[in-house]
Amino acid sequence: PFFRKQNKRKFTRANEQIKIPKARVIDENGKNLGILDTSKALELAKDKGLDLVEISANAKPPVCKITDYGKYQYSQEKKERKQKAKQKKSELKGIRIGFTTSSHDLETKIKQAEKFLKVGHKVRVEMRLRGRERAHKDLARQKIESFLEMIPFEFKIEEEIKKSPRGMTVTLCQGKLENQ
Repeated sequence: PFFRKQNKRKFTRANEQIKIPKARVIDENGKNLGILDTSKALELAKDKGLDLVEISANAKPPVCKITDYGKYQYSQEKKERKQKAKQKKSELKGIRIGFTTSSHDLETKIKQAEKFLKVGHKVRVEMRLRGRERAHKDLARQKIESFLEMIPFEFKIEEEIKKSPRGMTVTLCQGKLENQ
């Protein structure tokens, strides 16, 4: 079945949609008018050619502001966009090494890890173990540890070396060296 995607923006009540009997009212200049009947506040807003907008529904009593509804919605969207831009987005990038990976290939993978960490992403170093390699988990751990020692730049181990169903993994992130 087809489901419609829910709109995440929260709905703001305005004018006749406000059903509460009394509200704390703030005028267009930011001055507190006190607690008024909603009908009286609505009348004040209509006289000024503006809307009565419910700003904080959870407050006791709820807070309403006399303002232009369109301008209020625009400013709220602008604030949300600003907050979203400030959020740091980091992805988890993967680097896969094997038992037989040559030292030159490891250097290439180190450069790749450095590039990911400089951008701010986290890096998961994964060592796949196939067939009889699974019997030598101690050698796999040593190989991962030697790979980490080869890394010349600063990093922090976020998740220690651990066994996974197909081998071993370790997660690195940007920061000071933790393992020295």
